[in-house]
Amino acid sequence: MNADVIVVGAGPTGLLLAAELGLAGVRAVVVERLTRRSGQSKALGIQPRSAEALELRGLLEPLMDRAIQRVPGGHFAGLRLDYTAWNTRHPYAIGIPQGRVEALLEERLGELDVEVLRGHELTALSQDADGVEATLLGPGGESRLTARFLVGCDGGRSTVRGLLGVGFPGLDGKLLSVVADITISDPDGAVPETWTLPVMTPDKTGKGYIAPIGDGVHRFLFYGAEQQRLSRDAPITEEEVRRALHHEFGRGVRLTGVRWASRFTDASRQVERYRHGRVLLAGDAAHIHSPSGGQGLNLGLQDAFNLGWKLAAEIRGWAHDGLLDTYHAERHPVAARVLANTRAQAVLLVHDEENLALRGIVEELLRVPEANRIVAGMISGLDIRHDLPGRPHHLLGRHVPDLDLVTASGPGRVARLLRDGRGLLLTTADEAAFAEAAEPWSARIGRAHAQAELGADAVLVRPDGYVCWAGSAADVSGLADALARWAGAPSTRAATAARHA
Repeated sequence: MNADVIVVGAGPTGLLLAAELGLAGVRAVVVERLTRRSGQSKALGIQPRSAEALELRGLLEPLMDRAIQRVPGGHFAGLRLDYTAWNTRHPYAIGIPQGRVEALLEERLGELDVEVLRGHELTALSQDADGVEATLLGPGGESRLTARFLVGCDGGRSTVRGLLGVGFPGLDGKLLSVVADITISDPDGAVPETWTLPVMTPDKTGKGYIAPIGDGVHRFLFYGAEQQRLSRDAPITEEEVRRALHHEFGRGVRLTGVRWASRFTDASRQVERYRHGRVLLAGDAAHIHSPSGGQGLNLGLQDAFNLGWKLAAEIRGWAHDGLLDTYHAERHPVAARVLANTRAQAVLLVHDEENLALRGIVEELLRVPEANRIVAGMISGLDIRHDLPGRPHHLLGRHVPDLDLVTASGPGRVARLLRDGRGLLLTTADEAAFAEAAEPWSARIGRAHAQAELGADAVLVRPDGYVCWAGSAADVSGLADALARWAGAPSTRAATAARHA
C-alpha cells in the first residue's frame, strides 16, 4: 500500500481528517486537483461546537489569530440567536474566510508530515476486500495510489461519489442567490465597517448582506426577483452586482471590482450511506444545503473529527467490528437535521406575503428565551447528542464540558487533556478503582484525576470529545464495557500486568 488512507479533496473537511489521521500515526495522503488554494473566501464562519473541537487539538488559538472577529450569538434566517444560554466557552460565531482555515490546517499537516498531492485529479477507483486503488491524472501523466481506505471529501459535485455510482437524493433549490467578493468605494459610510450578524427582514424585492473580510474586500450576498429569473449557469456581471448593491445601500456606494462571484441555490441533498465498503464520504460529498445559518463548513469539520479517530483505530487494528460504522450512524442524523433547518430558513427568506407573515410569527417565537435556546443549540451544534449505549446519564452522548480543573500537576482544563488525540478517563472520586479498571487500555486512554464538579465520579471521553460513559465506582463493569466498545480489546501486556498487580 502507498498509504493507509487516501483523502480526496483539500478543503477543510479533507485537511482536518488528514490531520486527525496523522496525529494517530496513520499514513494519509491528500489528493487535490487544484494546484493551489483558490483564494476565494467561500465559507466564513466557525460555530461554537466546531470551536470546541478545534480547541481539543490546540488549533483554536492560531485560528483566532487569523480571524476577522468574533460575533456574539448566531442567526436563523437573519433572526438573532443567543448562544450564551448554552454551557460553552465559545458563545459566538468566528468570522474567518475558509481559505485561512485551510491554510492553518495545511500547516498542521506539514508538522505531521502528511503529504498533499496538488494538481492530481481522481479519474477512477476500485476496491476489494484488502484495499482501494485510485487512478490519478497529474502533471506527469497517469499514476495509481493504493491504500486500505479512501475518503471522498471533494465537495458537492464529488468525483468519488460519482465513481461509486451513489445516488444523491434530496430537493432541488427554489431560491437562487449570488455571493461575491467585491471591493467598493463608500464615502458616505453606508456599508458597515465591522462584521455584523446578517439580521435582516426580506421584502418583495429581495435582500442583501455585506461584511468586510479583510484587505479591503467585502463579502456581498444578495437575492431578489432578478436572480429568480436567471438560470444557475448565467454569468454574473458587474452590472448585476452593482444593481443589488445600490438597491440595498444606495447609489453612494460604488462598486470598484468583483474578485469572485458564484450563484447558489437552497438545494439540499444527502447520500443514504456514508460508508461503501472501503470508501467513505464526508463533508459536502455526503450532504449539501443552503448556507443559511452558517453551518456548512462546520458540518464537514465535525464529520472529519468524528471519522478520523475511528478510521485510525480500524487501521491500527484495535477497533471493534462495528466502530467504523458508527461514523454513519452518528453523523447522518446530524446532517439530516441541518438539511431540515436550512430548508425551513429558506422558506423564511422567500419574498412573498405568505412567507413574510410566517417569518413574523417565527420572529416572535424566537423572543421567547427557551425557544431561542432550542434553535441556538441546533444552529451552533451545541445540542448534538449521540445515541450511545450504556447506563443513562445526562452527560452520555454529549460533548464533555470544558471545565476548569485542579489536577495533581496543577490547574488545567478538560480540553487541554485531549490534545494527543487519545480518549480520556477523567475521575473526581475513587481514583484507584477506576485506574485499575482502565489500566489495560492505558496506551489508548489518558487518565487524569481532578477536583471538579462533573455530576459523576468519572467520565470516559472519546478522542472527539464526546462522553461515552459516566458513572460511579459501583459501575466499574460498565466502564470496562465502554472501554472495550470505544477503545478496543485491552492490551495483552497491560492486562497481564494488571492481573499480577
